[in-house]
Amino acid sequence: MAEETTAAGGEAGTQQSFRVQKVFVKDISFETPRSTEIFTQQSQWTPEVKVQLNTENRNIKDDLYECTLIITVTVELESKPAYLAEVQQSGLFTIAGFGEGEMGHLLGSYAPSVLFPFVREVICDLAVKGGFPQLLLDPINFDALYAQHANANSKEQNAPAPETQQ
Repeated sequence: MAEETTAAGGEAGTQQSFRVQKVFVKDISFETPRSTEIFTQQSQWTPEVKVQLNTENRNIKDDLYECTLIITVTVELESKPAYLAEVQQSGLFTIAGFGEGEMGHLLGSYAPSVLFPFVREVICDLAVKGGFPQLLLDPINFDALYAQHANANSKEQNAPAPETQQ
């Protein structure tokens, strides 16, 4: 099922379109280096959860883009690894009629927001199938992350060139 959002564009009636063509798991990994020890000890389950997030985008052809949301979750119990889950959740999107600035936001914020519920479910399922309690990732504000990333990039580009000594 494809989701489509259209709006009348600003330039001579250009139609803007954002369609979800396909959502799929591109890569998946789940490791439990100490599962036997964890499952046989009598300690309380109070894990420390660390989440790393990244996105990758590429133009496949014409108006077809691939966006990949990469999430790595490391769960530690008593400062030792309990499990590690890494999921690359991808989507194919048809995006047409948007300007360059809008495209950056669509691929850097909106598309990852579409993918996040899927990757969240996959990670939860991996934890449960690995014998651990359900892990529900907190919502992520991709708009704020995109703005932060764009701001950091503009500061780098506007920074004066370092002086060289001879």
